[in-house]
Amino acid sequence: MMSFLPLLAHEGGFGINLNPLETNLINLVIVIGVLGWFLKGFLGGMLERRRQSILQDLDDAETRLKAATAELSKAQSDLAAAQQKADQIRVDGKARAAAIRADGEKRTIEAMAALKQDALADLNAEGARLTEELRRQAALAAIDKVMADLPGRLDEKAQSRLIDASISNLEDA
Repeated sequence: MMSFLPLLAHEGGFGINLNPLETNLINLVIVIGVLGWFLKGFLGGMLERRRQSILQDLDDAETRLKAATAELSKAQSDLAAAQQKADQIRVDGKARAAAIRADGEKRTIEAMAALKQDALADLNAEGARLTEELRRQAALAAIDKVMADLPGRLDEKAQSRLIDASISNLEDA
């Protein structure tokens, strides 16, 4: 550090010059004052406009935030209502499906019972027809057999009695 001081002393040293004319201090004060006065209006106006613009943007953003929050709240309530309605529709649909299924089962059972009764009626009618047909055929067969046996069994006297009995039956009727 010692070797540095002689260097400063050799060059004239280090110090503060307080002479205002040599240091141009007056000119600097005037220039700075004029710049400060001029720029205060110019920069101040620009800064004030920028500040107003930022405040307006913040107010707009706050207004949009409130509107978006209100819309979100409305959308959430609409969603809740829609979900409630969907649940009600689902419950009603299940109840209706159960009622339709029960009605369909009831109709199917009734239709099956009707078909069974129709089948029984058809079966009974067919049985009665077959019974009647068998009786008729049995009667015809008996008549054919009697007719075949009758000429050999009846003599003149028996034939005359049979004819008389038949005529008297016809007169009584």
